[in-house]
Amino acid sequence: MRRVMVAMVMAAAVAMPGTGFAQSGDAAAGQRVFNQCRACHTIDQGGRNGVGPNLWGIVGRRAGAVEGFRYSANMRSLAEGGLTWTEDRLRAYVQNPKSVVPTGSMSFPGLRNETQINDLMAYIAAQR
Repeated sequence: MRRVMVAMVMAAAVAMPGTGFAQSGDAAAGQRVFNQCRACHTIDQGGRNGVGPNLWGIVGRRAGAVEGFRYSANMRSLAEGGLTWTEDRLRAYVQNPKSVVPTGSMSFPGLRNETQINDLMAYIAAQR
């Protein structure tokens, strides 16, 4: 019962106007999808960097901005050009990282399932 209530509260927070996450998703299911990301990333406030940077507060953040993380040359170049992680840009990156950062170092091939992407975006939205 508690799990259902937490999921409902998280989903309501994601659906609120002004959050930037227009498409609905299930944050609890998104947490399970994020398990694929955990091999390289953390998403805790103040969390450590791993093979990839910490993702806390990624939406709205400039690319290449996590202190102490060594980004690929391609990501640094895009960051210098003003790349910012909007919902749409992050969605595209999660679906196919090479479409956004063609010669970046992330080896993840991307998510193809739209429901999983929506759920992951809902989970990420709840982490800020």
